Amino acid sequence: MSVVRVPPVLRAEAGGAREVEASGATVRELLEDLTARIPALGERVYGEGEIRSFVNVYVDGEDVRTRDGLDTPVRDSSTVILLPAMAGGSLTPLTGGRSRAAEPPSATAWPR
Repeated sequence: MSVVRVPPVLRAEAGGAREVEASGATVRELLEDLTARIPALGERVYGEGEIRSFVNVYVDGEDVRTRDGLDTPVRDSSTVILLPAMAGGSLTPLTGGRSRAAEPPSATAWPR
């Protein structure tokens, strides 16, 4: 079985686990097995026969979208990483009543 690394944002669906195991000769088979084993986790990353658009899947460090997609081979020794896109921000006022979004990019660039 392959090791599937679960990022913090998806760990609740995996019962708090950082890693789970799933099997399959391809990414498609592995995600189907993962969905059968842990439905809540599988459904967050895979549905209707496709990797959800906001999720990146890496097999041994390589993005499957740049390889063979769902047909990318997976070995028993593979490490698979599920990485959903994260977005966010806040329009709450900063000091002076301005929102961060209203500031020029140089004012919000990292590091401060």
